Amino acid sequence: MAKRDYYEILGVPRNASQEEIKRAFRRLARKYHPDVSKEPDAEERFKEINEAYAVLSDPEKRARYDRFGHAGVEGTGAGPTGAETAWDFVDLFDFFSELFNVGPAPSSRRRGRPRRGKNIQVKVTLSFDEAVFGTEKEITFRRREPCPRCQGTGIEPGTSPQMCPTCRGQGKVRHTVRTFLGPMTQVTTCPTCGGSGVVKYPCQQCRGTGQVEATVKKVVVIPPGVDDGYRVRIPGEGQPGENGGPPGDLYLNIRVKPHPYFRRQGHDILLNLTINVAQAALGAEVEVPTVDGPAPLRIPRGTQSGDVLIMPGKGVPKPGGGRGDQRVIVHVEIPKHLTPEQERLFQELARTLGTEVKPQGRSFWERFKDWFMP
Repeated sequence: MAKRDYYEILGVPRNASQEEIKRAFRRLARKYHPDVSKEPDAEERFKEINEAYAVLSDPEKRARYDRFGHAGVEGTGAGPTGAETAWDFVDLFDFFSELFNVGPAPSSRRRGRPRRGKNIQVKVTLSFDEAVFGTEKEITFRRREPCPRCQGTGIEPGTSPQMCPTCRGQGKVRHTVRTFLGPMTQVTTCPTCGGSGVVKYPCQQCRGTGQVEATVKKVVVIPPGVDDGYRVRIPGEGQPGENGGPPGDLYLNIRVKPHPYFRRQGHDILLNLTINVAQAALGAEVEVPTVDGPAPLRIPRGTQSGDVLIMPGKGVPKPGGGRGDQRVIVHVEIPKHLTPEQERLFQELARTLGTEVKPQGRSFWERFKDWFMP
């Protein structure tokens, strides 16, 4: 039976580019591979596709085929029983991994691809005031830095790279492997130079990596308004990238120490304030603490326990400008112990309010304190 035209097999025009031929081959190989295709003639079609690609992917064989037809490539390894199939464009096993979307990505392609460096996380402890107004802190952490011996080159000082004797500077080596389709050329990364094409004498300090683990001290700026559990991102201060990739980021995990009497509620600050019954009933002006220092606060007449008094703009700075408020929670303290004069005054107050109050008897200890502990 006469052989079909190779261009017809791949479904490409005779002036198709090498890239168009490669794409056509990949598409048909996926469709007719015997392990996945349900077509009864899949194996024969796959061999036919492989034979066509073996010729058309090689410029020299393609030129002979275009001039003399099948006779021009007979005996050159074009057929399925030839000595070698032209799969040099990709490692054979990488191709099948890509073909069926299984297994890891080809190692030869992963190697050399730029990779972003990893992020670094550091815990930073702040006082309440530092968290409110922001601050600068010196932190210490571990990070890979350029090797001081080789200045980051990875090459031992006084030496120079030489062409790899295994791959002769190509970075790849070829091996012929036998498959059910016949012998095929497998292209792999050179094991001696790792694909670089040169052999280097590695730096004795960093073992050729160009980097060493080092302790880094850095002054960082903490913005105002952070709270316990916040994360502050500092771009580009993480681990360095690989193969020219960007560095990672530095994250500051914020911990805020508790304050003796202030508490946070969003951008507001809460403060508990205790006053006596006279201040609550008559009203008063008292001095209370704020994060800005002591400030006056007016207690309205008739203030009840649990009332909240607002001090505008005395809270935490907001990202868009302005500040929250300070909320003062009032607690009216009822005296547990009264002097005889205080008790008499409360009784008079009770009568003016229309309430008859019969005082409870005082304990021996209370009377004892009045007698002997003025």
